[in-house]
Amino acid sequence: MKLSARNQIIGKVLEVRRGQTTAHVRVDIGNGVIVTSSITNEAVDDLGLKAGDEVVAIIKASDVMVGK
Repeated sequence: MKLSARNQIIGKVLEVRRGQTTAHVRVDIGNGVIVTSSITNEAVDDLGLKAGDEVVAIIKASDVMVGK
């Protein structure tokens, strides 16, 4: 898979928590850091996502905000 997004982080699925239409996928990217992605239930099914799967978290954003 080739993508233009440069923020690609390999991790392992910890949990897939389905809602009515959207699922929250928790991905352990190492050093105690967990990234959570909200994707459709259809995408979960298409990818066949389940706990223990090795995945790539791809982060694409036009803005990064910092607050204090």
